[in-house]
Amino acid sequence: MEKYVENFILIFTSIIYEALPFIVLGSVTAGMLEELVPQRFVTRIIPRSRALAIAIGGLLGLVFPMCECGIIPVMRRLLRKGVPLSTCVCYMLAGPIINVIVMMSTWVAFSAPPDFNKDQSLTVPGGQLGSAEMVSLRVGLGYLVAVGTSLIVEWLYKRHGNNLLLPLAQPTAGNESDDNGGPRRRLSNITETALHDFVDITVFLILGAFLAALSRQFLSHSDIVDLSMKNPAVTILLMMGLAILLCLCSEADAFVAASFTGLPAAPKLAFLVLGPMMDFKLYLMYTRIFRPRLIWTIILSVVVQVFVYSLLTHFVLQTWFTPAADGGAG
Repeated sequence: MEKYVENFILIFTSIIYEALPFIVLGSVTAGMLEELVPQRFVTRIIPRSRALAIAIGGLLGLVFPMCECGIIPVMRRLLRKGVPLSTCVCYMLAGPIINVIVMMSTWVAFSAPPDFNKDQSLTVPGGQLGSAEMVSLRVGLGYLVAVGTSLIVEWLYKRHGNNLLLPLAQPTAGNESDDNGGPRRRLSNITETALHDFVDITVFLILGAFLAALSRQFLSHSDIVDLSMKNPAVTILLMMGLAILLCLCSEADAFVAASFTGLPAAPKLAFLVLGPMMDFKLYLMYTRIFRPRLIWTIILSVVVQVFVYSLLTHFVLQTWFTPAADGGAG
C-alpha cells in the first residue's frame, strides 16, 4: 500500500511541477495580449476569400497564443467586430494547439519524461514517438480538424447567417473602443486577467493530474499495451473520452498524456487534439456564444475527424514500426 501511495504522489507532483511554468507563461502572455494588442489589428489581416481567411484563422494562435479558455472571450469580441464566423471558429479550435507556448510544453513533455516513466522495455504497438514527431503530428492533425470543421461552419452560415449566434456575439454596427485607460489601469487589467486565467487553469490541471495519477494505479502498462494491440479504436475512443472528462488546459495536457507511457502515439494524439477543442467546460462556454445547432455541428465534426485521423495515424505508424521490429527479431 505504501508503494502505491508513494508512486501516486510521485506521478502527481511531477505532472504539476513540469506544467506550472507553462501555465504561468501562458497566463501572463494572454493578459498582455488581451490588454495591449488592439482587436481591430486582426480584422485588417483577414482576406476577402473565406477559404483563405479560414486557413489564416487556424494560424492566429501564433499571434495570440492563448489556451482554450482565454480564446473564447477574445473570439466573441472578434465576432462583434465583424470577423467571419468560420474564421473565428478555426481560430477557436486550432489556437489552443498551434501556438508557441503549447508547442513548447508538448516538446518538453515528450522529450524529458520523468523517472517514473522510464520503463520502456515493453514493445508498444504503433511505437513511441519523440518530441519533434509528437509536436508535428499534434499541430498537423489539429489544423486539419479545425479547417475541416470551419468549412462546414461556413456552409452552415450561408444558410442561417447570424442566427447561429446569440445576440451577445452578433456583429455590431460600430467598433468597440480599445482604449482601456492609462498605464496603471492597463497594468491592473493585465494582472487581473493573468491571475484569473492562472487560477482557473491550475484547478483543472490539479484535477487532471490527480485522475491521471490515480488511473496509473489501476492500469498497468501491460494492460494498456494489450488493449492497444487488440482494440486500437477502443483505446483511441477511451483517450478521447478522457480528454473530455479531464477538462485540461492545452498548456498542461501534454504532461498528462506523456505520463501514459504504455500507450502508442495515436491515442495520445487523440487526447491532445480533442481536449483543447471539446470538453465539458468548453461546452458550457460555447452555450454563451453559439446556438445549439452550431454547437452540435462543431462537436460532431470535431469528434468524428479526430477519431478518423487518429485511427489512420495508428495504422500508418504501425506499418512503420512493425518491419523494424521484425528485422530486429530476425
